[in-house]
Amino acid sequence: MLPHTAASRPATRRRARAGAIAAAAAAASILLAACTGSPAPTPPPSAAPTPSASATPTPTGPVLADFPFGPSTSTTPLPDDCRAILTDSVLAELEGVPLNAPGMGGGIRPDSSRVCAWGEPGAAGTWLVTVIGFAPYREATDALFALGNEGYTCYEPDEGVRCERTWEHETLPVTQGRTLYYRDGIIVDTQYSNLAPTGYTNAIIAAMWPSDGIRPTPTP
Repeated sequence: MLPHTAASRPATRRRARAGAIAAAAAAASILLAACTGSPAPTPPPSAAPTPSASATPTPTGPVLADFPFGPSTSTTPLPDDCRAILTDSVLAELEGVPLNAPGMGGGIRPDSSRVCAWGEPGAAGTWLVTVIGFAPYREATDALFALGNEGYTCYEPDEGVRCERTWEHETLPVTQGRTLYYRDGIIVDTQYSNLAPTGYTNAIIAAMWPSDGIRPTPTP
């Protein structure tokens, strides 16, 4: 075998480096292929949300002003019939108007107050609601006095206290109002809009506190 000369050693080293570089490149290609793998599957397009049908709002009765109902001492029974406490002439003016239609809030409240609601639910322009219930003397008279300071006309007919006021609707061409009558621990609170039968409150007073002491019987 011939001995290596000084001139042959640099060529040998160059070939060794070239082989090492080629081996490193091949290893990197294998590693890259292993890391890449198969492409991830494309997720299916999500279904567009189906628009839900908007719920139709349920018509409701009018929003009423408050009054301090509560336990009181009284010898007067609360009425059981909204029609029986009205006269024939008043009922004639209310002919065709629904009484205590669903959604109007008519009937008997948990505190035993009676609610007579005339009108259609959702009818902002025409309705009449009377609440008859017990109210303690001090709180009731204070509330009526406060209404007197708010522009109500108050006076004392038929052994009771009566306050009333009318005004024009903010947006509709109709007259609204409220009439209250307090006697013997009971308040008759009527609020209305474009529906004010002549003699309505007087009819209720006469039925609940009759001069002959005989109260009307409920209608069948």
